Amino acid sequence: MMFKHILLPTDGSPLSDKGVQRGIAFAKRIKARVTAMHVVPEFRALADDTLLPSSAELRERFRDEARARGQRIVDKAAKRAKAAGVRCATIVAPGGLPYEQIIAAARKQKCDLIVMASHGRRGLSSVLLGSETAKVLTHSKVPVLVVR
Repeated sequence: MMFKHILLPTDGSPLSDKGVQRGIAFAKRIKARVTAMHVVPEFRALADDTLLPSSAELRERFRDEARARGQRIVDKAAKRAKAAGVRCATIVAPGGLPYEQIIAAARKQKCDLIVMASHGRRGLSSVLLGSETAKVLTHSKVPVLVVR
């Protein structure tokens, strides 16, 4: 099977970045195009909202900053792809479960391969949350190439 459109999900971490770099290199070799994707994390308010000056205002500021950060992450990937001569689109997806957003984007964009790092998180958080990559592997009908 020849892959033509590769989805490159990234959370901006060094490990995730390695997945993007490898995905771009692979795309270049097989003359495929890529879509770099970042899922904006959900806002988590403190347990006691009364401690916050205005949780709605804080939530909006968080969302705006998280979207801007996500855009910088995918722009960096797009710049790398362009330098390698690989066509690249970008997606900054709203919050939600990252693995579901990744699978939905692969389907919607008609990607025939997902290339991602083994996981973006380390330590206890990866145990508690589970690896997004593992969830994508479990639920995706699109082939997944895992970069370690």
